[in-house]
Amino acid sequence: MKLSERYIRQVLERLPQDKRQEAEKDLRSKLSERLTADSSESEERAVLQEFGHPALMAEHYGKVRRYLIGPRYFDLYVRLLRLVIPLAVLITLIVVTIVGIISGVGQDETLVSVLVSLIGNIIGAIFNTIMQTLFWVTLVVAVMDWADKSGVETPLGLTMEEWTPDDLKEWGGQEALLEPVEAKVAKSQVFGSLIWMVIWTTVYFNADKVLGIYTDDGEGLRFQMAVFNQDVLVSYWPFIALVIVLELSLAIWQWRAGYWNYRLATFNAAVQTVSVLVFILIFTNSQLLNPEFRQFLTETFGGTNALTWIFSAILVMMIFGTLSDVIQGYRRAGKRRQPVETPPH
Repeated sequence: MKLSERYIRQVLERLPQDKRQEAEKDLRSKLSERLTADSSESEERAVLQEFGHPALMAEHYGKVRRYLIGPRYFDLYVRLLRLVIPLAVLITLIVVTIVGIISGVGQDETLVSVLVSLIGNIIGAIFNTIMQTLFWVTLVVAVMDWADKSGVETPLGLTMEEWTPDDLKEWGGQEALLEPVEAKVAKSQVFGSLIWMVIWTTVYFNADKVLGIYTDDGEGLRFQMAVFNQDVLVSYWPFIALVIVLELSLAIWQWRAGYWNYRLATFNAAVQTVSVLVFILIFTNSQLLNPEFRQFLTETFGGTNALTWIFSAILVMMIFGTLSDVIQGYRRAGKRRQPVETPPH
């Protein structure tokens, strides 16, 4: 990819969606006046150096000067937040999961109370993490801005060096920014999948304490017996660990990509397929049910056929849900416009 093409895309990523198309057209027009298809890289560098930092060019098209911290450090500030906050939230979710597994839950707690408490802990932890990260990053960058007496307004990059066109060679931004909304990866979907992963992981490792039969003795619900044989259930932990790693990898890839593409859609299909196969492997084990619970079903309903039908229904819903998710991934990837690779002329 030519430096001029990278320059255009770095400018566009800093603009609101409704201003990108007009800015791209104008910027390409200006570049075509100065460069041709036969222009050398040194000629490109000279023109782009004259045009200046992409952030300054974006401010020109955006008609808004950003002075939250200062023009020299604002671009650095925004990029740090985009880099640090998702990483901090991911680490928080992993810690919450580990704490939930290690600490366990009380024997007298119901599944509903466990889920409510867990979701509350997740939301509280994420909120606290975001606020702490926002505070400390803002404080550090604000102090740096205050201490800088150079008077220079040219924005700094993550390397704290002055910008040059050579920086465009290292840029790994979106391949295309003027994408339809359908092609975009919803951040809420990414966070939702991570939160769901924390919930089912915690419940899986504490199933013998929350998934079972409860009775009301007048003083509230009491846990009587577990549905599953916990030893058998936890014996599949290597497969569960594999699913967790795959789902974390998928979430990270979705967050970094920003937009669906066929490689991401294929990886998503693989993750969903592995998850369903692990579910089938676990729930087709004849020893999975707790013997005491199996006896309870036999005495109450005359057998375990009802539970078999329930598991089968859940499996069918999972398969249809997986197929829908996989198809949606490929459909959204197909909405991507073809990135422009030709140099200005």
